[in-house]
Parts: sequence; C-alpha cells; structure tokens
Amino acid sequence: MTAAQETDATKPGGSLKCELSAPPSVKAGEPVVLTFRITNSTAETLYVLKWRSPFEGEPRSKFLEITRDGAEVLYQGPMIKRGNPSVNDYATVAAGTTAEIKVEASLAYDFSQPGNYRIAYGGPLMDATTQQAEVPRPLDQHRSVPFQCPEVQLTVTAP
Repeated sequence: MTAAQETDATKPGGSLKCELSAPPSVKAGEPVVLTFRITNSTAETLYVLKWRSPFEGEPRSKFLEITRDGAEVLYQGPMIKRGNPSVNDYATVAAGTTAEIKVEASLAYDFSQPGNYRIAYGGPLMDATTQQAEVPRPLDQHRSVPFQCPEVQLTVTAP
C-alpha cells in the first residue's frame, strides 16, 4: 500500500498531472524510493527540462522538500553548476502517456532517524514547451512552469 496524491499543473498546450507515492513506512537505514507518475493528458507532446525535477531520476539538486517531525531534513547530495542544457537534458512526454519515475530520496536526504516524514515536490519545472524545434533553449530563454506534486507522508521506524 502506498500514500498517493495528485494534482494538475498548467503547461504549454495543456496540463501534466502528478501523482507521488511512497511506502507508508520503512525501517531506518532502508532505501526510501519515491514513485512519481506524471501524466500528459493533452493532445500535444511536451518537452520538459529534467533539471531540479523528478525527471532527473536520482537527486542531483535540492528539488524535494522534506521534513521529519516538522524539522527540515537537509539536502546532502551533489550541487551541480550547469551551463546551457543539451537536447538530452529534456524529457519527452508524449500526448496521453504517463511517465513513471523512481527516485531514491535516501541517496541525498538522511532518513536514518525514526520519525514522521513529509515529502513534497513544489516545482516549478525550469523549462517546458510543446515545440520540439525550441529544444534545447539557452538558460536566458527558459520559461518556467508551475508544477507540484502534493505531499506524501511516511514513517521511519527503528531498525
């Protein structure tokens, strides 16, 4: 059983729907794997810059908001300084499809302490377009797009 929530975000040419799920509980020291299901319910393919979003797969920046019993859990992963993106830095989400992305949050956040954790992705997406010819865009031409996945909660128990 998983905890899951979903929301819509206005996108170029339509909307993406996000569902975030996590196991309801894990033992301290076990991996914490989140599942993002991002659905393009429009009639247009969307091209989304992966940076600082679930589309990157593993955490390569502080894109999650995590608290334990109300206190912030600090991001401990890599901090990457980036230049202009390449075409490979964009995810393609075809019209009417769902991308399922697993993110092992415990690679960059400390889940070693028992407690109640709240996990959220609050966006925005750094760049998105419906025009393949616009990909990739230089940093100064990015068009950020509001996008959220409602929070999930999980409990970390003693080993």
